[in-house]
Amino acid sequence: MESIKLEEQAIYKFQIKDFIFGIQILFVAFGALVLVPILAGLNPNVALFTSGVGTLIFQVITGGKVPVYLASSFAFIAPITLGISKYGLAATLSGLIVTGIVYLILSLLIFWGGATIIHRILPPCVTSPVIMVIGLSLAPAAVKMASEAGDNYSATMALIVSSTSLLTTIVIFVFAKGLFRLLPILGGLIAGYLIALLLGMVDFSPLTEAAWFALPPFVTPKFHLPAIFFMLPVAIAPAIEHIGDILAIKSVTNRDYLRDPGLHRTLLGDGIATSFAALLGGPPNTTYSEVTAAVAITGIKNAGIMTWAAICAIVFSFSGKLGALLQTIPPPVMGGILVILFGTIVVVGIQSLINQGENLIQPRNLAVVSVILVFGVGGMSFQAGEFAIEGIGLCCIVGICLNLLLPTGV
Repeated sequence: MESIKLEEQAIYKFQIKDFIFGIQILFVAFGALVLVPILAGLNPNVALFTSGVGTLIFQVITGGKVPVYLASSFAFIAPITLGISKYGLAATLSGLIVTGIVYLILSLLIFWGGATIIHRILPPCVTSPVIMVIGLSLAPAAVKMASEAGDNYSATMALIVSSTSLLTTIVIFVFAKGLFRLLPILGGLIAGYLIALLLGMVDFSPLTEAAWFALPPFVTPKFHLPAIFFMLPVAIAPAIEHIGDILAIKSVTNRDYLRDPGLHRTLLGDGIATSFAALLGGPPNTTYSEVTAAVAITGIKNAGIMTWAAICAIVFSFSGKLGALLQTIPPPVMGGILVILFGTIVVVGIQSLINQGENLIQPRNLAVVSVILVFGVGGMSFQAGEFAIEGIGLCCIVGICLNLLLPTGV
């Protein structure tokens, strides 16, 4: 009887630990998760709900094998803003629903062609620099959040807070022992928030005005063909970014998710989650690079942690007070943490190249890697009418084409 009781206590402790890790993951994703709908003119609480449910959908479709979290995609900010101004929110949402079908089509192509087609099209000389570009292209956002002045604080105050978050995260990650070593991001967040509180940078007005319980203000889409055609091309870039993120988490965990559960399943999960989000008025979902970096730093590779993060997001979406409290976190607090998170993504890409033993001085590899890095980091773009592709999506497409066209062995 006593042994059974001890076993029950061990299970309870394990669940509490996983819950804490899940909260940490949600905090990592929260800054961008809420920022995207605010910038795009959508509701943050709806985004919280759809990201949580979207992650659960993804976990079900992939068999709970991939430790990623799905949330608002930055790639859709400009198109959503423009779409709302031209067609209205309800019509734009119908276009966003159809973008999920693009993921479905890509999923079917990969399913029919097999995982080997991905290894042939996306060798390390293509995927590794794309992973690096993901981190490098996000670097300006981290620096901006960490160093720029806000409405009620100066640039100096921002640097003090962001430095506190960054240094606390580093110290816990490098020197802490046991359970505490697995909570560097949460520790950095708490330390930065406390300093921001002492400096008077925290605005509690959203918290005092919010209700304790509030149903997220869902929006019903309205079918509109012009809005659908406007949004369809936009899905290409985040779909390619999804492949890069899956390759990044593959490098972090040393597990081949391209084969198990398969890239076709991860794309399908992301696509269905995106369409579901738009059905309720939320922004399209995507796999979060920040979370990949958090997995790399903490070493927690259990996909079940993402389930806890998703459940917490859903709960927060119904609590006006909790959602408002999270929104009181000043940008510099997250900016300091994002500095190391985004840098970690770059290191993952470099490590992937090293592990594969690629000879970068070989002319063919040198050409492919160089073009990907410069196009991606430099912000090269291609436009044809209303269709536009740039950044990560463009550099990935160009890298794939160069890899297929340039002869091997040169």
